Amino acid sequence: MAKRLFLIVLDSFGVGELPDAGLWHDEGSNTLGAIRNHPAFRCPTLTEMGLFNIQGVGGGVPSPRASYARMAEKSMGKDTTIGHWEIAGIVSPDPLPTYPHGFPPEVIQEFEQKTGRKVICNLPYSGTEVIKDYGREHVETGALIVYTSADSVFQIAAHEDVVPVAELYRYCEIAREMLVPPHGVGRVIARPFTGEYPYTRTSNRHDFSLEPPADTMIDLMKAAGYDTISVGKIFDIFAGKGVSESNRTTSNTHGMQVTKQLQGRDFNGLCFVNLVDFDMKYGHRNDVAGYAAAATEFDGFLSAFARDMKRDDVLIITADHGCDPSTPSTDHSREYTPMLIYGAGVKAGVDLGTRASFSDISATVLEYFGVPQKNTRGESFWGSVRK
Repeated sequence: MAKRLFLIVLDSFGVGELPDAGLWHDEGSNTLGAIRNHPAFRCPTLTEMGLFNIQGVGGGVPSPRASYARMAEKSMGKDTTIGHWEIAGIVSPDPLPTYPHGFPPEVIQEFEQKTGRKVICNLPYSGTEVIKDYGREHVETGALIVYTSADSVFQIAAHEDVVPVAELYRYCEIAREMLVPPHGVGRVIARPFTGEYPYTRTSNRHDFSLEPPADTMIDLMKAAGYDTISVGKIFDIFAGKGVSESNRTTSNTHGMQVTKQLQGRDFNGLCFVNLVDFDMKYGHRNDVAGYAAAATEFDGFLSAFARDMKRDDVLIITADHGCDPSTPSTDHSREYTPMLIYGAGVKAGVDLGTRASFSDISATVLEYFGVPQKNTRGESFWGSVRK
């Protein structure tokens, strides 16, 4: 009989600072804490499943419908790439390189030479502010806006009328081929924008990720003959490695629509989903109200999705890092993440405590499908929750 597991990552949905948050200047960060009391936050389904029963969160219900845990990140980082890799079974002991003062001259010079275009900015910047400050110069000169953040990213912004999207993607591919250790950034990101000043970013963002250094849960699932379906930027995060089918999305709403459509389709394996708006549109922009409303929208989706799950379906909801929208910082935050696991074959109300690594999710997924872990990390909790 076919088995399906839906693994949904709410990008940046942290639930409180990790003990080492001070190393990243993230003391006091709590993404869920920042939005839970906002009037736009109305999440009865997440509440009933046990989101607030998770250790350290507070305010739980007497009989949660799901089992739950608080996940600690073992990898040295707080970015999307490292977080997802750990969820999929790779622990990264060394952080990916970051560039708080911009990229070295030799990197920029090589990029300019290979693209035939000058570079402007080359500083850490907010993605919305950088096009306000450098967009006019780019439109007038054709120079590429290159910028970074606290994450390991090389971002290229360009107006779609000046640099067509396909050409921007080609420049990103050039950068991706260039950026190898010691400058092996986690992601090269295309950031197209359009319109008149102050300009608007479009949905044609595309991530060009560093390939995972070893096989992940996805590779092992695919090698065992299971479907490995990605929704959102999962394909990009893993550089396509191990993914049997990719579904690109333009927003949380679109991602949830695609996931609901996949629920109505027969397949045998893993559906791995990323909902990026929590992070990209709300966390990084310090938009508490928008983040709270996005959680409410997801909760409505979750209610219908849980109702329509098949008998052998399993649902896991988690996150990859935090991005507290209430702090002065606009960067990711080093936080615990939530884990809810639900399904007809899953016990309700099992408190799995605080797990030592996100990779316990990978181990659990593999055990559910009977696939050996091989060299992936993590301790499965499937035996504690299976009926």
